[in-house]
Amino acid sequence: MDPRIREHAQIIADHSVDLQPGDNVVVDAHPVAEDLVVALHEVIGDVGANPLTTSQRTGTRNLRAYLRAAAGDDPENAEFETPAHELALIEETDVYIAIRASDNVTQTSDIPPSVDAAHRQAHSPVLEERLSTRWCLTQFPAPANAQLAEMSTEAYENFVWDAVNKDWADQRALQANMVEILDPADEVRIVSGEGTDVTMSVAGNPTQNDYGEHNLPGGEVFTAPVPDSVEGTVLFDMPLYHQGREITEVSLEFDGGEVVAHSAAKNEELLTEVLETDDGARRLGELGIGMNRDIDRFTYNMLFDEKMGDTVHMAIGRAYDDTVGEGNEQNESAVHVDMIVDMSEDSRIEVDGEVVQEDGRFVFE
Repeated sequence: MDPRIREHAQIIADHSVDLQPGDNVVVDAHPVAEDLVVALHEVIGDVGANPLTTSQRTGTRNLRAYLRAAAGDDPENAEFETPAHELALIEETDVYIAIRASDNVTQTSDIPPSVDAAHRQAHSPVLEERLSTRWCLTQFPAPANAQLAEMSTEAYENFVWDAVNKDWADQRALQANMVEILDPADEVRIVSGEGTDVTMSVAGNPTQNDYGEHNLPGGEVFTAPVPDSVEGTVLFDMPLYHQGREITEVSLEFDGGEVVAHSAAKNEELLTEVLETDDGARRLGELGIGMNRDIDRFTYNMLFDEKMGDTVHMAIGRAYDDTVGEGNEQNESAVHVDMIVDMSEDSRIEVDGEVVQEDGRFVFE
């Protein structure tokens, strides 16, 4: 086994989830990630915790088969119940580790968006319970993911482990500079090229420093906009890969915090379905600033792409609990879909009227 896999497993256990003796651990992984699952079981055994492996959220053939069968002849009106047995499992779970990996990244591409949205809504209580555990989402460098990134398997392995197996204390210190600027701020303005000029209030909402605790790799600072404060237009000039399909050149126009107009060059109907999931899907739930410069290329994998240096991402849908200040409104939704703006050229971030990043360079660099 590649020693970097064992290092990856150790970082998850020690840094991301603080694994303790007696913890009940669920490892949710596609079978193609078996080497990392095995390494995790070795670490779990060393610590004296209790592992269980599932494949519930990984886009495998069984999930596709279930969704297509359950949708029947009327996918527009598909209905799902919250699975009580899955919820009960997570309620007894201390640590939840999700490993992204695939043998076919487009496995669920023929699932109607309405079916996917209904399934996600039914699973919202399960998601909420997962987020109450000590959880981590990470990536195993499977060949199918390398192919999506247009890289050789070896090059993709190097890319993934360079981004994951690093000194997270140093990364935390770098990002703390941006937290110090954003955390007490009232207003943020993002400008990029001719397609993006958007303002939003973040007053009273805490800024989080993501240095590989929940998402591994980490490498961003993020907060939640005040839901009704977002005004302007955003052109997300990097592609979005959602439900096995590519959406390109997404443009969103906000008025009073809500998306009032939208377009996309490719798969606009899928974007429309996402926005129509529920009321919260038309409002922003996250503003994030990418700061991991070991992620230096776009790979169609949001776990990495949103952390890329010289980028900003915004998510329509659910706001995370820890980014909403006491007394502030939290945007609720069954979806959380991140989209990315390239900030490397003709771009700037303003915080309370002061430019804090221009063309990808921060004022503290």
